[in-house]
Amino acid sequence: MKKVLIFSLNYYPRFIGGAEVAIKEITDRIAPEEIEFHLVTLRLDSALPREEKIGAVLVHRIGMTRKNPSIADLQKFPLKWTKYWYQFGAFFAALRLHRTYRFDGTWAMMAHSCAVPAGLFKRAHPEVKYLLTLQEGDPPEHIERLAKPVWPLFKYGFTHADALQPISTFLFNWGKRMGFAGEAEVIPNAVNTKHFMQPITAEARAAKRRALGLAEHDVALVTTSRLVHKNATDDVIRALALLPKHVHFVVYGIGPDEAMLKALAEELGVTERVHFMGQIGHAEMPTALKSCEIFIRPSRSEGMGNSFVEAFAAELPVIATQEGGIADFLFDGKRNPEKETTGWAVDKDAPAQIAEAVRGIMANPEQVARVKAAAKELALEKYDWDLIARRMRALFKRMLGA
Repeated sequence: MKKVLIFSLNYYPRFIGGAEVAIKEITDRIAPEEIEFHLVTLRLDSALPREEKIGAVLVHRIGMTRKNPSIADLQKFPLKWTKYWYQFGAFFAALRLHRTYRFDGTWAMMAHSCAVPAGLFKRAHPEVKYLLTLQEGDPPEHIERLAKPVWPLFKYGFTHADALQPISTFLFNWGKRMGFAGEAEVIPNAVNTKHFMQPITAEARAAKRRALGLAEHDVALVTTSRLVHKNATDDVIRALALLPKHVHFVVYGIGPDEAMLKALAEELGVTERVHFMGQIGHAEMPTALKSCEIFIRPSRSEGMGNSFVEAFAAELPVIATQEGGIADFLFDGKRNPEKETTGWAVDKDAPAQIAEAVRGIMANPEQVARVKAAAKELALEKYDWDLIARRMRALFKRMLGA
């Protein structure tokens, strides 16, 4: 049995994003007799134990804490600075854990905050194989600016990895630009397609829409995303002002931009048509999506974007940009005539194009049905977690010589 130590800034049960979901979905599908997984992460919440088993992963928590911190608390001292401290604290924790467990490999989940400790550990123990996964959603230029204070160490985390696993072609190209020259394989994130394909009864859909304050004839745009600049929720609100009054926008997610977005909706006179629903659990997601008509996230940057593929599986038409990794699966009829259409593409920062796409979807139900079918087929063929876990297991076996 091989032993692998994962570096991840956050992990279950708090503050979960696509990277954390990917770790759990993959490790849950790899037999424990093949690989024993450990993970070093920030503790943040003082109520969490320093060590516990979650699924197939033994989690080791480090760093400063507060009692039941909120998202806002993560932006304040002292928790705001723990992610910078993590880059070195995780390295020393890894050295300590290695004396006990003798790891065969390490796995950095994202370059941001994880490439530095993984690179330092590789330098201390060159015999231990090292996999770097690129999961970043922010623009690489932004991440590189943040890494300037530790640039040589950040760069080392790329150039000394034994294997690279970017989740999109866009991130693959970034990894190469950063100097990685070894084995690289694009293996995307995925979704639990069966979960998002489960049917919804007419009664459940009607009840959900009543809870949202939607009338039967209303058209609901829906997004599931952090409320941050890169996800461009503001552009959808601006587009809403250009659309008929029966078009609404349902927002699932929280983040630092929430107050600004509510103020924008008020300024544009669409407050009653924008429904901020807060955080939503994974179990509720299929019903939440299927109770609306159109999924939308006109991202300004995106490493990949699981939410789009979830919408594919839930059979919603999708409006998105083709920024970053979205271009790997969102194919537009006019912009990508050589591909089977899977959605409606718009430029970033283009509310007028968003409004035009919404009108096109409302006016062409037959075309929408064809596009939804193609998108669902793509999700099933390339973006199911069972498939992705098999590919990751094969990658680990090659890297570790298992």
